[in-house]
Amino acid sequence: MNALAATSRNFRKAARILGLDSKLEKSLLIPFREIKVECTIPKDDGTLVSFVGCRVQHDNARGPMKGGIRYHPQVNLDEVNALAQLMTWKTAVADIPYGGAKGGIGCKPKDLSKSELERLTRVFTQKIHDLIGINTDVPAPDMGTNAQTMAWILDEYSKFHGHSPAIVTGKPIDLGGSLGREAATGRGVVYATEALLAEHGKNIKDLTFAIQGFGNVGAWAAKLIHERGGKVIAVSDITGAVKNPNGLDIATLLTHKEATGKLIDFSGGDVLNSDELLTHECDVLIPCALGGVLNRENADHVKAKFIIEAANHPTDPEADEILSKKGVVILPDIYANAGGVTVSYFEWVQNIQGFMWDEEKVNMELKKYMTKAFHNLKTMCESHNCNLRMGAFTLGVNRVARATILRGWGA
Repeated sequence: MNALAATSRNFRKAARILGLDSKLEKSLLIPFREIKVECTIPKDDGTLVSFVGCRVQHDNARGPMKGGIRYHPQVNLDEVNALAQLMTWKTAVADIPYGGAKGGIGCKPKDLSKSELERLTRVFTQKIHDLIGINTDVPAPDMGTNAQTMAWILDEYSKFHGHSPAIVTGKPIDLGGSLGREAATGRGVVYATEALLAEHGKNIKDLTFAIQGFGNVGAWAAKLIHERGGKVIAVSDITGAVKNPNGLDIATLLTHKEATGKLIDFSGGDVLNSDELLTHECDVLIPCALGGVLNRENADHVKAKFIIEAANHPTDPEADEILSKKGVVILPDIYANAGGVTVSYFEWVQNIQGFMWDEEKVNMELKKYMTKAFHNLKTMCESHNCNLRMGAFTLGVNRVARATILRGWGA
């Protein structure tokens, strides 16, 4: 089941549990605005090339819309729609004053030079600058984009609207980016894990962890779990997987990956078949890579007691049912990986105030938000007698529905 179908299904289940009016339910699914633009740029060799860019702005009942911009060959409106909708519920779960948006350009960033990427980003910004804004829609980096992309958007937008650091988040520190933003999603995953384990009377330092994906999120999660005394016994990425039943030395592994570009041939662990990582013997499994990795084929063989969804939509609905029957506790993506957007919110707040925080304050506030969101989510689970995924969806959908009604819906 693709991300759009799964998100819509979870939304409809949540709407039923909450007893939402059917007209309100329908209107909450409809995006506020879909933008599609042609971006034509000269390549370095002088030839012209055209790319299609899009931005879906889903809902602004709770505040400006927020979401990433991805550069990827498979950017299609359906997927971008699902991700924009997911951002609406995610920001509501984290209780930050935003709605959801998502965008992208259908291109292969690896096939473009740095100057071609800059021209493409600037043309895209020129086409949408009057439809985004500090109080309207605040983009951020996503797949295939980074802090440099945000710097170009900020510069191009500022030509039309004056210096506006709060127009994007995930910027370089020198242009008003926030300290702690880089580690934010991984750190949020760890705070979320701590909150869940505390509920079960457990502690990170007494458990074993397997982490799928060793990019930004997976590497930070592994590093912070290791620092807290947790045993990370298996790690994988696209280059391969390593295991060590006594726990991998994460700092050394990170140095090895930086030096060689891959996980395998690491002296502090043995080679593991990448496909076996998800079913490896461990207490906590953290998928940090792609969607749909847990499915009906492998769900029955998962040995972990807890699954923390650091990736977007790693568990498809069939796997969800199989795992629930086995008694596996799944902490849903819509809450578990909200650390990134929460610190993006802190960055926006700092830019608006023109007053930057130190990293300690950023991390302290993030912990406060993640812990509070978990308790709110648990309250929803108890009052509606549902699992954590539905607890998160009912929490998010309920907040957006309440804001929509208070603003005078249907008038």
